[in-house]
Amino acid sequence: MANSYDAAGHSQRKVATRTSIVLAFTSVYFFWGSTYTAIRIGSAQMPALLLAGTRFLIAGAILLVWCRWRGMRVAWPPRTMLMLGFVGLLLLGTGNVGLVYAERTVPSGLASLAQAVVPLYVALIEMALPGGEPLPARGWLGIALGIGGMGALLWPSLHTGLAGDTVRLWAIGSLLAGALSWTVGSIVSRRARLQVNSFVAAAWEMLLAGAFCTGLGTVLGQWPDFHLTTSSVGSLAYLITGGSLLGFTGFIYLIDNVPVAKVASYTYVNPVVAVLLGIFLLHERPEKAEFTGMAAIVVAVYLLTTAQIRAKTRPQAVEDLEQLQTK
Repeated sequence: MANSYDAAGHSQRKVATRTSIVLAFTSVYFFWGSTYTAIRIGSAQMPALLLAGTRFLIAGAILLVWCRWRGMRVAWPPRTMLMLGFVGLLLLGTGNVGLVYAERTVPSGLASLAQAVVPLYVALIEMALPGGEPLPARGWLGIALGIGGMGALLWPSLHTGLAGDTVRLWAIGSLLAGALSWTVGSIVSRRARLQVNSFVAAAWEMLLAGAFCTGLGTVLGQWPDFHLTTSSVGSLAYLITGGSLLGFTGFIYLIDNVPVAKVASYTYVNPVVAVLLGIFLLHERPEKAEFTGMAAIVVAVYLLTTAQIRAKTRPQAVEDLEQLQTK
């Protein structure tokens, strides 16, 4: 990282270099997009609660130690810690666990594209909340296109589920419910306006959510199904480093140094990366309807994110993006 911190934990920005920005974009585009592939591999041999729990427990501990080493304030009052735990539970304990559970059944590419429902959820919920801003026509076009694309994307799986495959239906429901939890957690975090450094907040959210998921998985007796093989350990290690540390760190660096509209591009690059990796590494074969849905969703997310960025001031847009902390 090129940033340093003072005693209060505030960023003292240094000039970003072209190389550091390119590396940060590479981390956000590739590592976050590739986490869906790693989750697909790991979820086949580890229960969702324990895979997500151990991942975030370890990553949160590492990031918290790093924050303390950099001189950031890591101890906060109980009320702040409770809010960080609540947000972490929504984002990671429910949101990410829902994704991991679904990927035991659905392809990684489909799962990544289904997460594109988050901008739709955000736009609709924010409009309904007090003080919410109406969407411009560009945003409504994005919502309409996104709903149509989501329908095309999920139809093959829904058709299979309605034909008797209830496991597939549960997986689709888990995907959409997890995305809703992620959205609610993002909105709650933004509106809480906690005066906590973003790195420290993310560390505690990962650590607390990881402890909760690991504890719940232990109580439910899931450890006998937690199989340590070369592929599962590799998946877990990649999720800790590539997804939770490198990808997230690159994201925080970018929102400090690059215009928000450019940073937001990860929301429509990540699904493309995930789909391509699923095809080449996991030999997934999306159906024609899913390709149509993929194209529609990528365009819809672009319309929604650019509409929201243009409708808000720059500081507010940065706050919104900071809530999409880790996958």
